[in-house]
Amino acid sequence: MKLGHEESYRGSLAKLASAQIVICGAGALGSNLADTLCRQGATKIRVVDFDRVEEGNAATQIYGLSDVGAMKVAALKARLFRDTGVEIETIDKRMTEVNREKFTRGADLIVDAFDNSASRLLLSAQNRECIHAGTWEGYSEVVWNDVYRVPADAPKDAMDACDYPLARNLITLTVSILAEEIVDFLLAPKPRRASWSVTLKDLAARKYR
Repeated sequence: MKLGHEESYRGSLAKLASAQIVICGAGALGSNLADTLCRQGATKIRVVDFDRVEEGNAATQIYGLSDVGAMKVAALKARLFRDTGVEIETIDKRMTEVNREKFTRGADLIVDAFDNSASRLLLSAQNRECIHAGTWEGYSEVVWNDVYRVPADAPKDAMDACDYPLARNLITLTVSILAEEIVDFLLAPKPRRASWSVTLKDLAARKYR
């Protein structure tokens, strides 16, 4: 592969390969992000999630119908190894205040792709390098921890945007912005650490707040 031009522009891909990235959540954002990062050259990825694949997940997540019923992290690990040759590390347990440090140990960067405020709060409370990403209807955000505010959970009767097929456009756009922030943080001499809000209705990506 001819990587010289890209490395001269972006930085050492070996540095990306050696960075320990911990992705918390293997749903729409987390599963697609893991796939993107593996294809970009990241190799040390740990994913934390205790959910199983449901049929509706196939709309916006990396999983197929053949994965229904499997633990998400197990299905993700198998797919990424098959498609990219990267063997990620997985943890199929719920993150708590007791095991949080163990699950994120050694991370150069923590990515919060959880779908609930309690889990997000666990990560935002740490004095660690962490970037958060989330979606709601036609809105999403990618926010660094120093300016992040944990949002309230969606109403219990609200439809999960991550299971809505037309939300795939928002998911893929958000993952692209999130992956670009991660690559910039890990490779740039002076990372920009920019936070973003994204809306589909007017197709806009703006600096957060």
